[in-house]
Amino acid sequence: MKYRTLGRTGWKVSEISFGAWAIGGSWGEVDDAESLAALHAALDGGVNFFDSADVYGDGRSERLLAKLRKQRKEKFYIATKAGRRLDPHTAGGYNRKNLTGFINRSLKNLKTDSLDLLQLHCPPTGVYYMPEVFGVLDDLVQAGKLQHYGVSVEKVEEALKAIEFPEVKTVQIIFNIFRQRPAEGFFQEAQRRKVGILARVPLASGMLSGKLTATSTFAKDDHRGFNRHGEAFDRGETFSGVDYQTGLRVVEKLRALLPRDVTLAQLALRWILEFPAVTCAIPGGKRPSQVAENLAASCLPPLSAHTMKKIRAIYAAEIQPLVHQYW
Repeated sequence: MKYRTLGRTGWKVSEISFGAWAIGGSWGEVDDAESLAALHAALDGGVNFFDSADVYGDGRSERLLAKLRKQRKEKFYIATKAGRRLDPHTAGGYNRKNLTGFINRSLKNLKTDSLDLLQLHCPPTGVYYMPEVFGVLDDLVQAGKLQHYGVSVEKVEEALKAIEFPEVKTVQIIFNIFRQRPAEGFFQEAQRRKVGILARVPLASGMLSGKLTATSTFAKDDHRGFNRHGEAFDRGETFSGVDYQTGLRVVEKLRALLPRDVTLAQLALRWILEFPAVTCAIPGGKRPSQVAENLAASCLPPLSAHTMKKIRAIYAAEIQPLVHQYW
């Protein structure tokens, strides 16, 4: 495992880390024992950064991470998120009372006195024009409830606005072979301001694993079935906003670029790591075998210029017209 510096936090974090959405909920049935085994496998493989949220299984993934911390002696960092518990999810809900309540709940779930990293969880765009929200987070840092804070965003424009606030240390943004726009301008500005970048949804909800087919089925509580058109939350969260059949077609073109003994998931993760601005990719994993496959991407040699050019050409022809300007 290789490590990169996470912005101005001073932390060295694993370039392939662990996203805990899948072990919390909205990805079909999960088993806590198997999820905990996957978390242990991540630690065994050198992962030292885990990303969660208070709404993943209503705190389920946070509580699993608390168990992991109790069972292991290694030091690792846990990032969590707040804001999506709001109903309705409005900018006005991002106030001192609500944010403090959400953070206190996460502190309890994680069995800690201070959160390593708290991220606003894809708030409405208006929040980025409310300096008082970031003032509340500054106060919570001063109170010792947070060590650092950042944001998770839907759009490049939100990311650029967020990093105008001087204490925003990290930005979590969808970045993968299907969603390449962040590399065009945002990465350069984030590097200039020394902001860490967490590449979320790196496998496009599993589409870039190469394991989905035209006949794949999804459980009722799996967002890959119920949110394809944005019925429950932003449609860009599901398959990165690419319709299912297009995704399958593009995956077949990407298979032709695979080096020997490299899986499509590993190619997709290695592609992300070719961008120095990215601190880490945060794929999920329900089972130890999935985690092991993902972590192996850190050991792969860099992709060739020819492969990078081919991937860009496939994106430009097949995906860019569908998603590029939306997010």
